[in-house]
Amino acid sequence: MVQIDRVTTKAGDRGQTSLGDGTRLSKSDDRIEALGAVDEANACIGLVRLHTANDPAADAMLARIQNDLFDVGADLCMPDGKAALRVTDTAIARLEAEVALMNKTLPPLTSFVLPGGCPAGAYAHLARTVTRKAERVVVRAGGAGGPVQRYLNRLSDHLFVLARKLNEGGNEVLWQPGANQTS
Repeated sequence: MVQIDRVTTKAGDRGQTSLGDGTRLSKSDDRIEALGAVDEANACIGLVRLHTANDPAADAMLARIQNDLFDVGADLCMPDGKAALRVTDTAIARLEAEVALMNKTLPPLTSFVLPGGCPAGAYAHLARTVTRKAERVVVRAGGAGGPVQRYLNRLSDHLFVLARKLNEGGNEVLWQPGANQTS
């Protein structure tokens, strides 16, 4: 179990922070950047959840995902090979199954989707873009093809489909090429 005795340690005042095993890295290291991007994605999902109180199924999925993202962070904060991975193919398969289930009831796409719609849908789109950024940083940090990168890839798909689901009923905003051009 995690025990946090104090938040302010001053250990990072010189631009370094520690991995889970105590290894010190620059705060500009790609692994630390990846941890921050995953944390940012998790915070965005918290914003989505503010607007899913009337959708218990969506809220439950997002609660599981927020916990998964802490597992992602736990994997990222350990040097390669130093600890068992918490993110497994089971979590990735769960995301895939949820995407398939949500997508079953959605109409086929006839255009690209613009981020927006209802508040929950708009925040889901924001969480999707931040998750994509986290995935890019994980790849830059050397995690391409690993379970963390695959999880983030599936999560961004999940958040896209969830945004569509949350925007059902006329809230989805579709791209209209050239709609604002004048002749």
